[in-house]
Amino acid sequence: MFRNQYDTDVTTWSPAGRLFQVEYAMEAVKQGSAAIGLRSATHIVLATVNKATSELSSHQKKIFKVDDHIGVAIAGLTADGRVLSRYLRNECINHSFVYESPLPISRLVIQLADKAQVCTQRSWKRPYGVGLLVAGLDETGAHLYYNCPSGSYFEFQSIAIGSRSQAAKTYLERRFEGFEKYSREELIKDGLFAIKETLQGEKLTSAICTVAIVGVGEPFHVIDQQTIERVIESLDIGDEDAPPPAVAESAADEPTASQEPGTAPMDI
Repeated sequence: MFRNQYDTDVTTWSPAGRLFQVEYAMEAVKQGSAAIGLRSATHIVLATVNKATSELSSHQKKIFKVDDHIGVAIAGLTADGRVLSRYLRNECINHSFVYESPLPISRLVIQLADKAQVCTQRSWKRPYGVGLLVAGLDETGAHLYYNCPSGSYFEFQSIAIGSRSQAAKTYLERRFEGFEKYSREELIKDGLFAIKETLQGEKLTSAICTVAIVGVGEPFHVIDQQTIERVIESLDIGDEDAPPPAVAESAADEPTASQEPGTAPMDI
């Protein structure tokens, strides 16, 4: 993308009917580390790639707990994701205090989408440069939503966002029809395989990924590294007996945060 006379602020339309500042925010999501979500009838798994800027630093947190029944994974600017996750947490606390019941997932997602949409109509604001995967369980069942910087939201059976996510999407598209009947362990396994697809040959270890789960009788929590490492070792990810990998070439045209010249170092 290149600068032009119609991208000086978010309220300026181009003759083609485009808001370039919103498109730039959506591009920031594509530059972020990959985040993946999978949903069955009883559980939802979120998985993210953790990359540090250097060997001397730690990675930034990509998965946030919102409530016992809701969690989010982010791709894009982590500072924006942290602020929005705090907003979601406050909304859940306020609803629980007033109504003494958990906040329905769909209502929370709509409130988040409305908050993001306001930033596309105010010239003194900028769109949030982060995409959020909202996973939750309420009385209507398990839900997985994707909230876009434009203010749009979509419900998915499985979804991958962030850099090199196309390879993970291809893998998920081949297997999503069986997700509805998957067990907890099978969802975690496919989530790790999808994360592996985004690494393009790099070895998958528990140190570079985070996995969280929420389900029936299981509040939202991040699975500890030792458990993930045991799952990775038991699956022999990368060996010949692994499920058929997605076509890595499909993600060849997708730039990464480390490959794209001039990318702002605000996300890892």
